[in-house]
Amino acid sequence: MSETRIIDASDPAAQNKVVLDVVALLAAGEVVALPTETVYGLGADALNPEAVAKVFAAKERPAFDPLIVHVGSFEQVDEVAEVPEELKEVVAKLMKAHWPGPLTLVLPKKDCVPDIVTSGLPTVAVRMSAHPIMKAVVRGLGHPVAAPSANRFGRISPTSASAVEKELSGRIPAIVDGGACREGLESTIIRPEAGEKRPVLHMLRSGPVTKEMLQRFGKVERPKRNRSNEAPEAPGQLDSHYAPVTPLRLLRKPEDFKPEAGKKYGLLSYCGSEKTGFINAYEWDHVEELSPGNGKLAEAAVRFFFVLRLLDESGVDEIIAEPVSETGLGVAIMDKLRRASSRK
Repeated sequence: MSETRIIDASDPAAQNKVVLDVVALLAAGEVVALPTETVYGLGADALNPEAVAKVFAAKERPAFDPLIVHVGSFEQVDEVAEVPEELKEVVAKLMKAHWPGPLTLVLPKKDCVPDIVTSGLPTVAVRMSAHPIMKAVVRGLGHPVAAPSANRFGRISPTSASAVEKELSGRIPAIVDGGACREGLESTIIRPEAGEKRPVLHMLRSGPVTKEMLQRFGKVERPKRNRSNEAPEAPGQLDSHYAPVTPLRLLRKPEDFKPEAGKKYGLLSYCGSEKTGFINAYEWDHVEELSPGNGKLAEAAVRFFFVLRLLDESGVDEIIAEPVSETGLGVAIMDKLRRASSRK
């Protein structure tokens, strides 16, 4: 493929032209890497199956893994999804509270959505990004945009244009550089369902919108890990996902670490605290901290994919990850660490 073009969107005065250029590419059936508030996405016209096929090809993504469809307005949801009458109230409340933002809703799909987008499922995953470039592109195109993370399948999700370039350079025509992503973790995915007393919100993927934030809208059911032989009903459910090339092992306590002679080890630490025992358990060849000195889950979430990529590129033979507290954003971080450690 021809050289991948980097489109600088840092100048607000030039963003209108950037959006017009991107819309022209998408309208012509091309794919473009775009910034969102969560991670960078690889966008294509969601109603053009040939364009969406290019997303799967560039990412080497299996056809059974569905994509998220990005809309530009509440009204555009009706173009791709059929919200059941019994769910309209809770869906409207969820959109009002968390859109635009890092929440994806899995809803019954309309026939206009190609099967390649939903992997043949009767549902479609929909969200509205808070990033001004993604919002403007979707509105300018006039069609929803299908956009999974802009990385090769199963690899570390990119939170910067440079990370996208390392993953997909030469595979796609353009990358829009909109700076670092604000959230750093993929969107929370929920499937709402009518319940006997309250709606049931099936949390299919943990993310920035936490269980605690969703409980006022209905009963939240925790995600169940999907095994590799099960077809996912939403993105990010496969057992091995978000994985570095370097093997990663998640340990409960430092005593579980038994180093092998001659191997180089890197440590993914939460905050670098000596209290956990991991920092002093070994003379690590490389150490990265999710929230240096602070132990703040919000900072850890933003830095997660960035520091994981640094460790992956550090030259160590194995990455050892210490756990974080499974509360709030810690649920999503631990879920991603478990999936990253599943790669053989």
